[in-house]
Amino acid sequence: MKFAYVVPFTTELEFVELAQLGEEHGWDAVFSWEAVYRHDAWATLAAAAVSTERIRLGTLLTPLPRYRPWDLAARVGSVDRLSDGRVLLGVGLGAPNANWLSFEPDEGRKIRAQKLDEGLDILTGLLAGQPFSYDGTHFSARPVTELAPPPPVQRPHPPIWVVGALVAGRERQPSLARAARYDGIFPAVVRAGEPADITPESFAEIVRRVRDFRATDGLADRPYDVVIEADSYRGFVDLEGDPAAWEAAGATWWIESWWDLPDTPKTVDELRRRVAAGPPRN
Repeated sequence: MKFAYVVPFTTELEFVELAQLGEEHGWDAVFSWEAVYRHDAWATLAAAAVSTERIRLGTLLTPLPRYRPWDLAARVGSVDRLSDGRVLLGVGLGAPNANWLSFEPDEGRKIRAQKLDEGLDILTGLLAGQPFSYDGTHFSARPVTELAPPPPVQRPHPPIWVVGALVAGRERQPSLARAARYDGIFPAVVRAGEPADITPESFAEIVRRVRDFRATDGLADRPYDVVIEADSYRGFVDLEGDPAAWEAAGATWWIESWWDLPDTPKTVDELRRRVAAGPPRN
């Protein structure tokens, strides 16, 4: 299993410093996050890309329905080339918060789901190369005949991890089916219409269903990542079991999420301490 961490509440330069520190102390990846108006995750990742050599760089999460997918394709491709093929793209519907709603209305979950599907289609099509065309309800594309970008280093595109939710009591699981079509999943559980904690049992059910979907789609032999969002400090997330137990259940990435830390300058010192301590491999 590989180990990563999300960097909350820092400046762009502090993120770069923490990415360098993570590389030095044996972490496999570092993640930024998308915040409407707060900072530009892709500019931050670009700075980290040219300041590191090994550590992978990603987002947790990019709300793809908010993007014009060709703009996101340009950002992802640029950072992948700058990093020599170290980008991981995490996407989901996005959760409309106060920042989001300050600038645009929530179109509703159904529309966001449609835009997520169409955005993924266009994103992967553009990153795979020209000619590419697409006709959707919300987005369309025609082949680019001039000024097309070079391909990303990772072919046909950088790995895309998608949020997939197991909805309790429902046989059809379109969210899991969507995530199964790409390169990895951020598992989630929904009960009675509300997010719920992941247990070893629900995690195992998600892994089983995703494997079934991939087998049906002829993707069973291709690499696939299953992420468990964790917190070794038992603050934001308190999971049952240690990393080895989740690895045995099918997890391939353990991502430390320290969102309980306050948005203060002292948090940066605590992040430095935690990153320098290295991943919880033992």
